[in-house]
Amino acid sequence: MSEQKVTWHTRHKSSLTRGERAADLLRNSMGSWPFVGGFILFMAVWAAVNSFAMASRAWDPYPYILLNLFLSMLAGLQGAILLIAAKRQDAIASAMAQHDYDTDMKAKAEIEQLTKINEQQLAILRELQSLAGRPGRV
Repeated sequence: MSEQKVTWHTRHKSSLTRGERAADLLRNSMGSWPFVGGFILFMAVWAAVNSFAMASRAWDPYPYILLNLFLSMLAGLQGAILLIAAKRQDAIASAMAQHDYDTDMKAKAEIEQLTKINEQQLAILRELQSLAGRPGRV
């Protein structure tokens, strides 16, 4: 059985609320070409059905007041959803930056420790060379 490494990103994704996952899903779908294409197709079908149907059968004749209402509601919701998603993305970027900073600080401490060990080894080599009677360049 293979063990999957748990990363910061995996832990973060598992801690999301239902609303946060929904905002991400909507943001990803609304910001895609299939959504744009489907939306254009929907509006074209709406206009065609309501323009070419008999006046008594068209539920939203030209100038498409009902369609305008739906588009306005969609625009209002999209704005809110995109703002929620942008706020979440900022929080994710901030957490990742903090994670990177913490990793960099750990690496810095390890490099300083290795440098200290290297300096100690150089001091020991110089001492051994002086005991051996051979002044060397270390």
